[in-house]
Amino acid sequence: MSNNESFIEEVTEEVRKDQLFGYMRKYGWIAVLVVLLIVGGTAYSEYNKAQVTKAAQDAGDEILAALEIDDDAERAAALQAIEATGPAGAVTGLLVASNLTETGDIAGAAAALDAVALDEEAPQVYRDLAALKSVMAQGDTLPIEDRRAMLSGLAVAGAPFRLVAQEQLALLSVEAGDIEAATTQFLAIAQDAEVTRGLRERAFSMIVALGGDIDALLGNSAATETQDN
Repeated sequence: MSNNESFIEEVTEEVRKDQLFGYMRKYGWIAVLVVLLIVGGTAYSEYNKAQVTKAAQDAGDEILAALEIDDDAERAAALQAIEATGPAGAVTGLLVASNLTETGDIAGAAAALDAVALDEEAPQVYRDLAALKSVMAQGDTLPIEDRRAMLSGLAVAGAPFRLVAQEQLALLSVEAGDIEAATTQFLAIAQDAEVTRGLRERAFSMIVALGGDIDALLGNSAATETQDN
């Protein structure tokens, strides 16, 4: 009985081996393909990363070389000639706008800024900065309502340049002759928990320049908060 059992086990093992080899012959190419896909995917990913890094380094070198040019117009032209996308492209666009502004080409600067603001590949913080600088650069060449609409989108909670946009909105109120609204806006900026010291001082200076009494306004604001609570 023992010999029979041993013989059966040996036969069974051989059958299993034959089946395994059969499966390997029939489906082994799938395992090979999976391995090749994994290796190929990893290699392609590394190649892509290397290409992106090289492109960023090349763009950085070109930007630095352009910035060494003394003439504003020539420097702007050199920057405009740089082909870059994503963050590097956004930085290049902002630098182009800055240099065109120095040459007095406000329309060209605004066009460069608008291109960055509309670039979906650029980080949002660069897009918001470009939009803000575009409004500021164009000034009263744009209708006041157009500027107010553009700035309002940048002054919402969580926006990176929210308080600067609010300051520009307050200045628009001054331009429109609405001193009461401007004073209220500057006071809100000065009391904001995230306001910088410089911006707070500018806000208080504007309130004084508009004829407001800071102590009285702060007292009224505190009293209003107490009543609301």
